[in-house]
Amino acid sequence: MYPIEPVQKRYAWGSHSRLQAMFHLPEGPAQDGDGVVSDTLAEMWFSGHSQSPSNIVLSDGSQLALTQAIQRNPLAMVGEEDSQTFGPVLPYLFKVISARIPLSLQVHPLDFEARAGFNRENAAGVPLASPERSFKDTLAKNEMVVALETFTASVGFAPISTQLQILRVVDHPIAQRMVDALLARTFRPGVPPEEFAAADQMMPVSALAWPDSRRRVFRAFYTAITAKPTDSDALTPALLDANRRLSSRKARAAMANALQAAQAFPGDPAALCLLMMNAVCLEEGESVYIPAGTPHAYISGTAAEIMTNSDNVLRAGMTPKHKDIANLLHSVDCQPASPIDPSSSMIATLAMQNMVTYRPHISEYMLVYGRVEPGLDAWPLMGKIAQRYGDLVQRLGPRRLLMPQSGPRVLVCTEGSLLVRSQAQEAVVDQGQSLFIPSSDGQIDIVRVDVDSVQGRNRADHGSFLLASTPV
Repeated sequence: MYPIEPVQKRYAWGSHSRLQAMFHLPEGPAQDGDGVVSDTLAEMWFSGHSQSPSNIVLSDGSQLALTQAIQRNPLAMVGEEDSQTFGPVLPYLFKVISARIPLSLQVHPLDFEARAGFNRENAAGVPLASPERSFKDTLAKNEMVVALETFTASVGFAPISTQLQILRVVDHPIAQRMVDALLARTFRPGVPPEEFAAADQMMPVSALAWPDSRRRVFRAFYTAITAKPTDSDALTPALLDANRRLSSRKARAAMANALQAAQAFPGDPAALCLLMMNAVCLEEGESVYIPAGTPHAYISGTAAEIMTNSDNVLRAGMTPKHKDIANLLHSVDCQPASPIDPSSSMIATLAMQNMVTYRPHISEYMLVYGRVEPGLDAWPLMGKIAQRYGDLVQRLGPRRLLMPQSGPRVLVCTEGSLLVRSQAQEAVVDQGQSLFIPSSDGQIDIVRVDVDSVQGRNRADHGSFLLASTPV
């Protein structure tokens, strides 16, 4: 087991205090690994990504980039199976994030788009560190979020009927043109409505096989993200007025997200896209899975985020960063669908007295959120999980859930103290501290700290943790 140092990412949307408190960092301006100086801290990366690798602390106290450690001894660090499947790399990128204001409206590229874009930007001589670069690697990014507190987001497109219900009450010219786009049917294949011909020219080749409903969603989305910035005094009042005329809970939740975005980015029409999308509000322990191509915007809150080992982001608005609308439109999935909960609809949540496992149907990662404490009382969160995923939890648990016994693992203590034991060694981990656990360490146990047997009686005898790994 090696202590691992997270890479700090300081973006404008980050928190002034939340991550600082969790990781025992001073508040106020500081510089991150990219040289950005800010008093907000947005993300803590536990990373084997080539552009921002974390350091691990070796037994002699020296530090080594995780990427280098894996390349030197891939069989010990990530294991034979993962080495053969993914190569000498950490297959996932694990983060703890905290959003004070909304993030950009974005899409992660599909795998073939990521490869083509990466090679295209390389051929054009765009430096990997350039802020104008969209493709940092060749991988699609499929990501999952598990809330550590209330976490809000907009994810994927809502049913067209819901989109129309909300947009129709927004007295704003761009919103009304979006309504027209959603209603403009194509009656002759290959002959789009004349007023939306420019949008159809930006559709990917695969759109030839799309049903007309997806084309209409694409046109409405295109209308907002390509519109020129509006009078900043007009959009927010229009949304506030519309909010007073909405009655359904889902519609008001979508409007709340759009209002926060409009207030954070005055005059940016991309905020109207959130009225087309599913509003998601996760409580602690709840999760959502976001496949590549799914449009999304995180609004506020603190969460664990795990994804394939990629830093590819295509932005459409709500950001001062580089936007790449053309490439985004080639990857965006315009099929209306409910958000995917990996705890229920993908593989399952396996729940026991004090641990929940989130495993989407991909081979790169899974995540465990757990708690250790004295006594046999169940973790109060489990009651909420059982209520949310009741039938599933009753069918599958409670029962003992084995920890991953091999593969590369990252453990973060989010509260209190933990004792982590392998066959060869053990380590006490306090809140904000973290470990990289190589495959060669084999099975581990995570238990409460016996405060009488360790130096420092001020340690908590309970602890919460996140454990990222490749799937069992």
